Amino acid sequence: MSLAARQLVLDLPHLPALGAEDLLVSRSNAAAVEVMTQWPNWPQSAVLVVAPARAGKSHLGNVWRLRSGAILAEASTLTETDVAAVKPGGAVLLENLHAGFADQRAVFHLMNLAREHKLSILLTSRVPAGELHVELPDLRSRLRALPVVSIAPPDESLLRAVLVKHFFDRQLQVEPHTISYLLLRMEQSMEAAATLVDALDRAAMASHRRVTRALAAEVLAVLQAGQG
Repeated sequence: MSLAARQLVLDLPHLPALGAEDLLVSRSNAAAVEVMTQWPNWPQSAVLVVAPARAGKSHLGNVWRLRSGAILAEASTLTETDVAAVKPGGAVLLENLHAGFADQRAVFHLMNLAREHKLSILLTSRVPAGELHVELPDLRSRLRALPVVSIAPPDESLLRAVLVKHFFDRQLQVEPHTISYLLLRMEQSMEAAATLVDALDRAAMASHRRVTRALAAEVLAVLQAGQG
């Protein structure tokens, strides 16, 4: 692991995300963060980030987009017209390959541009390249040859840091034992952490109470009943 990545991990619970919300780092996403810090000195022009739903790949992609000035595009809507508008030496964040392709030839041409005109491309997907439905043989081969970096589901240290940060951002003082209580009972995702803190903030304001274990239990029960 590079010095930059080690510093990111040691800086837990937060890393300023270039104007975006703080990017939190732990073992689950440290490898992907390291790849982002290495840009623009990538050994290849394109990198594929693979992560399950709500593991933080879009957040990480957005941090890279802000850093690189990349154009944001969805694989499910990318067309030849979009590719023609990409300037040489630029960067593209191509999101959600797992959702399908509007035009597979457009994606293939985009990747050719990366080789020919020093274009940087960050691609994201919930599944590895080998599991994508790709009919165009040349594109299928090109995607499978990409360097891959994975993001694992958030571990406890990352989720704890996410909760602490969200509470801090809302100026809510929450005891460590309450955060531990939440961690044991909440859905283990970044999105769920944000949703939970928002619900607790609203409940605390409405009832004029502090965020305690008792309030946490009430809000979790309501959220879980809603999901059911």
